[in-house]
Amino acid sequence: MATIADVAKYTGLSSATVSRVINDYPHVSEDKRKLVHDAMKELGYFPNTSARNLRNRKTNVVAVLIPRLTNPFFTLILDGIERVAEANGFQLIICQTKSSKKKEIDFLNLLQTKQVDGVIFTSIENEWEYIQPYTAYGPIILCNEYHHEATVPMVRLDQVQGSYLGTRHLIEKGHKKIAYCMGSTSGLSFDRRLGFFKAIEEAGIDMKSDWIFRDTYTREDGKRVFQQILQLSDRPTAIFTGGDEVASAMVKEARTHGLHVPRDLAILGFDDQPIASLIEPELTTIYQPGDEIGARAMTVFIECLNGIRERMSQAVIELPLSLVIRDST
Repeated sequence: MATIADVAKYTGLSSATVSRVINDYPHVSEDKRKLVHDAMKELGYFPNTSARNLRNRKTNVVAVLIPRLTNPFFTLILDGIERVAEANGFQLIICQTKSSKKKEIDFLNLLQTKQVDGVIFTSIENEWEYIQPYTAYGPIILCNEYHHEATVPMVRLDQVQGSYLGTRHLIEKGHKKIAYCMGSTSGLSFDRRLGFFKAIEEAGIDMKSDWIFRDTYTREDGKRVFQQILQLSDRPTAIFTGGDEVASAMVKEARTHGLHVPRDLAILGFDDQPIASLIEPELTTIYQPGDEIGARAMTVFIECLNGIRERMSQAVIELPLSLVIRDST
């Protein structure tokens, strides 16, 4: 966050002069006033008095940060958030980050400039140290996604248990050569890896580095991973995809290449999106209550805004996941 010293350095003026402009003292030239105000705008600096006034002003608007609006799971979360928001007189600004660190910070500036009362994250790309300063301007809630260093309320699902259940299911089906698709370096992705490798280690199964695939989120990623699997001399017999979009693309690719699911390759999804029961074969997957987690997150946000809940406490609200067994495994 910018300081008076930063503004002074940027303008070439003294900190005392900058302070006089900020506090509207007389006997300061218009040229210097304009120079200081332009610098404040450029640097994103807000003096304490302004920040205090901004914090006391309510807009009844909430920014919801979503990585991809095309992902149906995030649409379910958004439905839950919107239902509670509407019932309590709040409006939403939907911010698609496309997993961009820069866009994430740009949208946080809506909170700093008090265009919104607070922010709900459904995914995180930046390290917490870059997000932490914005908690001074209003409630920030982590919904679905979480970060182990975060100092704000988190409404999340037990990702360790979810990936453990799915991996155990593949092992119980007799698979010993199981590939794994992983996402980002977030707390959610970290815990999914923990659950996967916990099941693998308990079963005494060896993992090959060739069977681990990174940065998999979309149908295009599913197609890419399947093509990589085809090139392996020692192919896995099952794959934990980490998402129904990735899984459905792999089912389609398998059919295109004459492979049978699950006989030649068992495929496990995650989320239980509508597509999981629409494709053939239907996907075995991990059910996540997207609507419920969104509704709970918005409820917690309102509690923080109204002082009912401490908005700077690392309160964790955890909802359960469950295994949905269908035909792809």
